[in-house]
Amino acid sequence: MSQKPSDRLAIEGGAPVRREVLIFGSPDVREAELREVEATLRSGWIGTGPRVARLEEAFRRYIGARYAMALNSCTAGLHLSMIAVGVRPGDEVITTPMTFASTGNAIVHLGATPVFVDCQRETLCIDPQRIAARVNEQTRAIVPVHFAGRAADMTRIQEIARAHSVRIVEDAAHAIETVHQGRKIGVIGDCTAFSFYVTKNVITGEGGMVTTEDPEIADWIKIAGLHGMSRDAWKRYSDEGFRHYEVTFPGFKYNMMDLQAAIGLPQLERVEANLARREQIWRRYTEAFADLPLRIPQDPPPGDRHARHLFVILCELEQLRYDRDWILQALHAEGIGTGVHYRPLHLHPYYRKQFGYREGDFPDAEWIGARTISLPLSSKLSDDDVGDVIAAVHKVLNAAQR
Repeated sequence: MSQKPSDRLAIEGGAPVRREVLIFGSPDVREAELREVEATLRSGWIGTGPRVARLEEAFRRYIGARYAMALNSCTAGLHLSMIAVGVRPGDEVITTPMTFASTGNAIVHLGATPVFVDCQRETLCIDPQRIAARVNEQTRAIVPVHFAGRAADMTRIQEIARAHSVRIVEDAAHAIETVHQGRKIGVIGDCTAFSFYVTKNVITGEGGMVTTEDPEIADWIKIAGLHGMSRDAWKRYSDEGFRHYEVTFPGFKYNMMDLQAAIGLPQLERVEANLARREQIWRRYTEAFADLPLRIPQDPPPGDRHARHLFVILCELEQLRYDRDWILQALHAEGIGTGVHYRPLHLHPYYRKQFGYREGDFPDAEWIGARTISLPLSSKLSDDDVGDVIAAVHKVLNAAQR
């Protein structure tokens, strides 16, 4: 419930903009999802089955890819994709430190070495020029991250990969609707991993999808994601009659359930309508914050489309009396939930200790990491919710100015 804000900050004892906190990343779940989940439970088929197959086909068509394989997470998709393109222990994989832990962790789980490359302050995506400088004989793959829904420069990254016979696995956790130079993300690299986590633009609670144009990769991932059992092993309990399966190699327990796919099917049907709503909110934020001491996201170049997954502001700390973390706490006190995407991965204890990374290695990622705040951006937000976010950001940033 909104109320008229006072000039005094809530963190200092004033009245907040909202009495109830606006949760960051709250999913937009509607009656269609509830009906589909109920129908799934009543059907008795909760595990991997026909609804997973329907979601794979619907997603394949939406992306325009030849193949789409549903899994239980984007992390699983990254893991299997890197194995599929030939990443092995001792190899190097180039990626950005401005990402979630799963990107680096998937590389580590393969026994490979994550080689971080700094990002661009303007796009928040990996810098292709710096990629070119780090490719060597040990480089097996490049994992670009389409940060916040903005496409990395895949044209240049493809040129680098082809010149050095390196494979591309795209981390598209933020990028279901993203387009780069007229090409949909999901049909450019060798494999692309998407996320359906609860905060994403399409959700299944937990879940992910890999797309590829390569039939051998598609077949391998399908089998590897379900214990290495022969293809379509889930049909062994269907109404087509019992089928024996064979374990062709020791695979992984990475399959998606029909119960998850039941949430995703209606979500995918609304993907474009939800994007249009987030576009409206994005424009409203952009206009409202133009006079504040912060940087707001730039629009992508012509030929690209931003998925509008995260609205990331960068605090102009030189103009503020407080650091980013104080701004976060002040916004929370006003009733506005926020996120931080991200503290650069190379600064986390494991990556410091294991690979010798230290502060100063990637100055642009560190500059972003000290300033970044993600504001609520969801098709679930009402106009009043958006107004509360705007009021709280103005209230806090105006009070924090030097």
